[in-house]
Amino acid sequence: MIETDKLSRPLEVEITIPVRTYDIDFAGIVSNIVYIKWLEDLRLKFLDEHLPLETEIARGSVPIVSKTEIEYKRPIKLFESVIGRLWVANFGRIKYTIQAEIISNNNIAATATQIGTFISTDNGRPVKIPDKLLQTYSQFKLNSQS
Repeated sequence: MIETDKLSRPLEVEITIPVRTYDIDFAGIVSNIVYIKWLEDLRLKFLDEHLPLETEIARGSVPIVSKTEIEYKRPIKLFESVIGRLWVANFGRIKYTIQAEIISNNNIAATATQIGTFISTDNGRPVKIPDKLLQTYSQFKLNSQS
């Protein structure tokens, strides 16, 4: 089992990812586009745990992704056991960076970095990262130093 250092992975979430027959491309491996879907599943899990999306929408802001980079390290095939992990790499005033890894059969199959921001639902312009999320992150950092 791949061990993770929770102190260097703030607010980490983990999901088990089923590989579906429709995820497989003509080469018999998971299609590259499926990884984007898996990253979105991880991001939604992160929001469920740390900043419920319904609350943010009611507040008038939504998170968006402006950049995604994925490094594919090994192919994933049907019936493999897959786990996804995502954590905060950095918060700025407006932008955030999250990192993720996709693990298949205890080997890293892909790593990813996403950059995003929150935007106003009224005008689509960037807004400050929600205080609740920054406070949760700060509390994690304080606890990890203890």
